[in-house]
Amino acid sequence: MQEVKLTVSYDDYENGIRIENLIEELAAKPESRILESLVIGDWGQAYESSPDGFVSKLVELAPNFPSLKKLFIGDMGFEECEVSWIIQTDLTPLLRTFPQLTSFWIKGSNDLSLEPLEHANLEELVIICGGLPKKVLSSVTHAHLPELRKLELYLGVEDYGFDGSLEDVSPLFEQGRFPKLVYLGLKDSEIQDEIAQGIAEAPILDQLEVLDLSQGTLSDVGAKALLASDKIKTLKHLDLSYHYMTDEMLIQWKRSGISVDVSDQQQSDEDDWRYPSLTE
Repeated sequence: MQEVKLTVSYDDYENGIRIENLIEELAAKPESRILESLVIGDWGQAYESSPDGFVSKLVELAPNFPSLKKLFIGDMGFEECEVSWIIQTDLTPLLRTFPQLTSFWIKGSNDLSLEPLEHANLEELVIICGGLPKKVLSSVTHAHLPELRKLELYLGVEDYGFDGSLEDVSPLFEQGRFPKLVYLGLKDSEIQDEIAQGIAEAPILDQLEVLDLSQGTLSDVGAKALLASDKIKTLKHLDLSYHYMTDEMLIQWKRSGISVDVSDQQQSDEDDWRYPSLTE
């Protein structure tokens, strides 16, 4: 897959260069016609600069990118901008403008909107953030994505934007909401035990191949519910990496015969505080 990443450094931004300029330059090149993956990194001071300008530019120049299959908006490291600081915007115009997309990745959730979330061909949706607002989560649970095969959500923590509860996540436990879904990631959550208990016998497991509950605060409480589930045994793989399970629980998983990743064991502090992986 031919991929291009556009990014604006701090110095470039100070000198007046904008992502919109780079998109125009790319669109004018012959290779834009065969470009399949476009990654937008730091657009310059992403902690205070909205993506509205370059989103509009991408919409305007969409005919120059007829082969585009994947879009990633916000691919930047913490040294460029902390994930919880990234300003996003309403990204639905991109989904409407690129009907041929099969993969859409987003990093950052401040001011993010995906309403309505509809796309006829999207197979993969990934949202990486320090805290996913329940309004965005609701857009996902009510989405019309008939071809979706992989859904990966970083739920995060309240301090960085997660204002939901298990009630907001649980619609994703239903079977048939996304008929072709085989990979579900509900990751990086401070309510990972509740999610594990809620999904352990959920109908969605009858259609999934991979369940990813990694990078959160999973302890023995949630792990016991998963381990006791016959539905979990039907998965091809269960990802529980980065967790707070005890050594005794890890032994039980290793004896279970289940394909499971229990790497990256964490230790809670003396007050039993546990933290998801993606926090500052």
